[in-house]
Amino acid sequence: MADSSVTLETPLIADLGQEAADSRLARVRVGVVAFPGTLDERDAARAVRLAGGTPVPLWYKDSDLQDVDAVVVPGGFSYGDYLRAGAIAAKAPMMTAVARAAQSRGTSGSSPLPVLGICNGFQVLTETHLLPGSMIKNDHLKFLCRDQRLAVESTATPWTAAFEPGEEIVVPLKNQDGQYVADEGTLAELEAEGRVVFRYAGGNPNGSRNGIAGVANARGNVVGLMPHPEHAVEPGFGPSSSGSGPVAMRSGTDGLRIFSSLLHQLVSA
Repeated sequence: MADSSVTLETPLIADLGQEAADSRLARVRVGVVAFPGTLDERDAARAVRLAGGTPVPLWYKDSDLQDVDAVVVPGGFSYGDYLRAGAIAAKAPMMTAVARAAQSRGTSGSSPLPVLGICNGFQVLTETHLLPGSMIKNDHLKFLCRDQRLAVESTATPWTAAFEPGEEIVVPLKNQDGQYVADEGTLAELEAEGRVVFRYAGGNPNGSRNGIAGVANARGNVVGLMPHPEHAVEPGFGPSSSGSGPVAMRSGTDGLRIFSSLLHQLVSA
């Protein structure tokens, strides 16, 4: 991890009871990729900051990963979802560099590079074949936006190591092409190898096979999910519910642990 001087993110609504940030976490550099049509890169960067890390903007036309320790491919509608959601973005020079590092070594010592794809980012990761399966339109053919309960099925990834197997979280879900599909053999392999990372709880919102909301690659360093953990990181701006119990209105922050899990895994490696 490269040394860096960083100003810690100030919550928009102060939580004076929160613990002081671990200064080691600020040395973890997390790249956040942006394409034409990306919407949530600033939200993802803020989530990294609130978790204590240092976000690094990565432009789709570049191929320099800038010594990052992990990468987030955020949500949005890259290239307007033309051809297929994520299909054009997957051909960007930055994604070629991300795919290479995710399948070999990270640029500053992590091996291999941890990658998280959120919503459109998940679609991009399937189009780069870093993750199996694909996404098609929701089975009800409508755009869906709501808070969604998820079960954490696998903790064998740096993004979910801080959770307990079967633990539930609540994060926003917003998509039109969110139905996860794969052939029967791939689904059986994912289930048998414990690579289903997140599963929809309380009902399947989009027809995804086996209720799958997120999966990992065989090595566990690459994870994709359709719901948006970066929108559940800060009191006052998150869901009005939580997997851990009742919370005040808009005060659910379950998604923050996905980012903090990654940071703590890297500093303790």
